[in-house]
Amino acid sequence: MTSSEIPQPLVDGFGREHRDLRISITDRCNFRCTYCMPAEGMVWQPRDHLLTFEEIERIARVCVQRFGFDSIRLTGGEPTVRARLPLLVKKLAALGVDLSMTTNGSTLLANAHDLWAAGLNRINISLDSLRPERFFELTRRDELPRVMEGIRAAVGAGFDPVKVNVVVVRGSNDDEIVDFARFGRTEGVRVRFIEFMPLDADNQWDRDAVVASAEIVAAIHAEFPLERLTRDHDPAERHRYLDGRGEIGVIGSVTEPFCASCDRVRLTSDGQLRACLFATDETDLRALLRTGADDGALAAALATTVAGKWAGHGISNVNFIRPARSMSEIGG
Repeated sequence: MTSSEIPQPLVDGFGREHRDLRISITDRCNFRCTYCMPAEGMVWQPRDHLLTFEEIERIARVCVQRFGFDSIRLTGGEPTVRARLPLLVKKLAALGVDLSMTTNGSTLLANAHDLWAAGLNRINISLDSLRPERFFELTRRDELPRVMEGIRAAVGAGFDPVKVNVVVVRGSNDDEIVDFARFGRTEGVRVRFIEFMPLDADNQWDRDAVVASAEIVAAIHAEFPLERLTRDHDPAERHRYLDGRGEIGVIGSVTEPFCASCDRVRLTSDGQLRACLFATDETDLRALLRTGADDGALAAALATTVAGKWAGHGISNVNFIRPARSMSEIGG
């Protein structure tokens, strides 16, 4: 490798180096979670608007080779509804990065082993209730048994740790916090509790519905004593059980934002680059790809977008502006 080919850090105006690429590969999902999308009336991206596997791989390769990215996460919608997913996993795994995926877990019984064999390193499974009736209310699907099978299939396939993501909403599922802690200890998975963020499909987000990460930790600590771990670059604040039976994570995106150390950029399924989950503008990489732009032009677009990244998302500000897209359209 020549000196000109050595990756150069992708740094924004606040000195944050970016090394984590989140890629949404579809806006479609087999669930209809209430805080993510409406029950009916979703307008899906036309198939030809979605980036192809080759286009996704090319953008990822530019991020890795030009800027030294070392982490890629696949998201959706629900990424497992995209046909031939192991093929994309194999292409991205060849880049030598930490490759992970966020999924609702409902199809993992059938494909966990194939994804592991293709080179997927880690997996996060979204699950917001352990109670069948409530799970149905939240997802509008009677799929809790399949998700449970999927979690166990992921563990059996070799993923370690398997992380279970729980979005905690006051008055909805906050009475299950300790139940989830117990579930993680029993099943040998790492539960991560996430504060409710203003990206719901129906714009019903209310600051009063946010259960603070400190409150979550206190509730679990009262039942299963915890010890806080030194924080690394992971956005989750980690706590381990004093009896040695695993750990939990809490992501305080609202009450304890990690914007000052954020190293992420996001690519939507239709090829729009976002410097922040809550960004109000996007850079059209799909147009560049499909009009013959070379890798240098793609790298320049990445650098320009990141250079303009905000200091923080500003959720707690009076003048906070919600993104025009919901979480299902942006990618988790």
